[in-house]
Amino acid sequence: MQITARFTLAIHTMLCIATFSDKIKVTSNFIAKSTNSNPVIIRRLLGQLKDANLVEVKAGVGGAFIKKDLKDITLFNIFTAVEAVSDNFFNFHDNPNCQCPIGKNIHSILDGHLSKIQVAMYDEMKKTNLKELLEETKEFF
Repeated sequence: MQITARFTLAIHTMLCIATFSDKIKVTSNFIAKSTNSNPVIIRRLLGQLKDANLVEVKAGVGGAFIKKDLKDITLFNIFTAVEAVSDNFFNFHDNPNCQCPIGKNIHSILDGHLSKIQVAMYDEMKKTNLKELLEETKEFF
């Protein structure tokens, strides 16, 4: 599985909201200009973030707001809000040769290792929060 662009687009969206919502109305059109995306895609993404209780969106041109303290929103929270998360992050090829000792045992060989890799990735995502990322953006202003 490849992580889709929705993840980084959602992070970009959250950073726009965190940076600008106290100064202007952060609308899907505003975010779309910053991300160079279609406003419909941003509205769909905002809906997912809203369903995850990360943002509040006021209908029309009311704008978007972050609902939680930035230090309490991790990359993992954003990832699980916009990506289809499953226990089987890695896909296997469909038909390994069961006559081959490697082919018939590939799952028992790899499953434990791949599970550890997935857990490690999720743990790393949990270590980075939106407040830290927002601090990193300050050097660009």
